[in-house]
Amino acid sequence: MTLSSASVLTIASGRGEHLHNVMIGLSRQTVLPAELIIAHMQEAPYADLPSVPFPVRQIAVTGAELPLARARNVAAKAATGELLIFLDVDCIPTPTLVEDYLAAGFDGLMMGEVMYLPGGAVAPGWQSADFDAVAVRHSDRQGPPAEGVEICTDYRCFWSLNFALPAAIFHRVGGFDERFTGYGGEDTDFGKTLSMAGEAIGWIRGAKVHHQYHPHHMPPVHHLHSVVRNSELFAQKWGYRTMEHWLYAFMLMGLIDNSGPRIRILREAEEGDIAYTRQHAHMPYANTASVIRRLKEEKAAADDAGQKALLQPAIAAE
Repeated sequence: MTLSSASVLTIASGRGEHLHNVMIGLSRQTVLPAELIIAHMQEAPYADLPSVPFPVRQIAVTGAELPLARARNVAAKAATGELLIFLDVDCIPTPTLVEDYLAAGFDGLMMGEVMYLPGGAVAPGWQSADFDAVAVRHSDRQGPPAEGVEICTDYRCFWSLNFALPAAIFHRVGGFDERFTGYGGEDTDFGKTLSMAGEAIGWIRGAKVHHQYHPHHMPPVHHLHSVVRNSELFAQKWGYRTMEHWLYAFMLMGLIDNSGPRIRILREAEEGDIAYTRQHAHMPYANTASVIRRLKEEKAAADDAGQKALLQPAIAAE
């Protein structure tokens, strides 16, 4: 399959400096994109953007909560390229990203490589090669194939921060489900939709980005309500919940009860929960698995201490 033109699509709210770096990375491509479309989820468009050698269009897509699914759909509908390349606003493309995606010749959804940067790694005058010494791969994400494309047989492998697919496939499956609003679940649902439609999903070697550091939380306690709502929507649509690892962490933290047919929010996330899940500047990425491990270890220690406290009066009486 040969495609001759690529549109790069970015959805963004705030993070103007991150967007600036993405555009600089796109301006250095060995094969330039046909255009960059920025679907901004804020009232005002971005100002003082860098000059780049391809057209740039900004489209406003706003809502009460982050309309991530709708923003991607709006950007895709406006695109003119035969290939749609979706980049999150915090992902700086390496110089061959567009060329790699176009050269793959894959009739399906492709996921490029992602490497994560700690805070302070992106300095003025940066070059893509500068990041290699400090960038790390996410422990929860599979590495790229040795060459070519490796098919993913589980739709849950789809991560939406750096991917591409032919525009014809995107429109054929109907894009993202816009009932998903706020943070979480819309990308997993899109992967499931592709899978059910018989469309292929694969990793490719190359098409690499460097993920810029920004304060984040894993599990995303700051998006508790949208994660719960979107997990329930996914269950209504497909018969089972998604984002189960986040829900499990929320349960361990006492935020929800997910033992019944519907998830109940028991309390709001408080400052202690926010601090517990915070990604610090020395951490290239946040990891839910490590938080779950800490929560289970602390619970085991508390249970052990409680058991010893119960035994203490009996020991003293002997």
